[in-house]
Amino acid sequence: MRVLAWHVHGSWMTSFLSGPHDYVIPLTPDRDADGRGRALTWDWPARAREVPVAHLRGEPFDVVVLQRPHEAELLEQWTGLRVGVDVPAVYVEHNTPTGTAVGTRHAVTFESRLSGIPLVHVTYFNAMAWDCGDHEVFVVEHGVADPGHRYTGADPSLAAVVNEPVRRWRVAGTDLLLRVARHVPVHVYGMQTAALVGVAQERGVDLTGRTHDLTQAELHAVLGRHRAYLHPYRWTSLGLAMLEAMALGLPVLALSTTEAPEAVPPEAGVVSNDLARLHAAAQEWLDDPATARRHGAAARAHVLNRYSLDRFLDSWDHVLKEVTS
Repeated sequence: MRVLAWHVHGSWMTSFLSGPHDYVIPLTPDRDADGRGRALTWDWPARAREVPVAHLRGEPFDVVVLQRPHEAELLEQWTGLRVGVDVPAVYVEHNTPTGTAVGTRHAVTFESRLSGIPLVHVTYFNAMAWDCGDHEVFVVEHGVADPGHRYTGADPSLAAVVNEPVRRWRVAGTDLLLRVARHVPVHVYGMQTAALVGVAQERGVDLTGRTHDLTQAELHAVLGRHRAYLHPYRWTSLGLAMLEAMALGLPVLALSTTEAPEAVPPEAGVVSNDLARLHAAAQEWLDDPATARRHGAAARAHVLNRYSLDRFLDSWDHVLKEVTS
């Protein structure tokens, strides 16, 4: 098929573009949020083509994958096509509800342009929590490409990946991350992590030299040297960075919220809302590398089984065939 999809979430898009289809990615002149085109920091296949929005009217495609409510309006503005009327469409919801945990209505239930558009959730927690009315709902769990077993655990420290940790303070659990960092060394990876250094110092935590903004390939190359992975998020769909860390062979420490209990089985790490328990597990792994390695091996096996790229792509093929039929 020829699929039109916006570049919204780079990691998810990297997996999605690994399929067998031809992909059209809108490109605006200044590569803004509505037209980023191809990723500059991920290696995407040649069949994923960025097309200037001025040329989209001449581009045939079989299905549109929406990820934000206003994309239906953009499509009509740029091509004259109405989703669900002139071209089949499906809406992917990447996030947990942004309002009341179980009382937030999804946009497909009240946006007129999205009426009747099937909805795809990326976790079963999200599908349960969002109020989707009577809309047809699919769940396609994340899939990650195998980065290879790169775990050494040689650095007795924890790694966390948090984009914009200061702005996303409580949602990302940045305050909890700093509490953990009072007891054990933590390195923080992600966009705008340098801003965290000063904030941490004000709270008596020294992160000097421990914040890093890397490309995905660079991150995979260094993440495996840390003893374990810390996932401090209070409220997130399911961090792809955590799944990638598990695939590298890192054991996990995570809060018992949203989809984390499903993604991290007991043999793969410790999932708890008791920070003292997470501290104790971290210290145990720092003192006992063999135990950390054993949990990391189980984490890798779980991800390669449940969140395999092949399973993800097969599931998406099923959804696209259903939508276009």
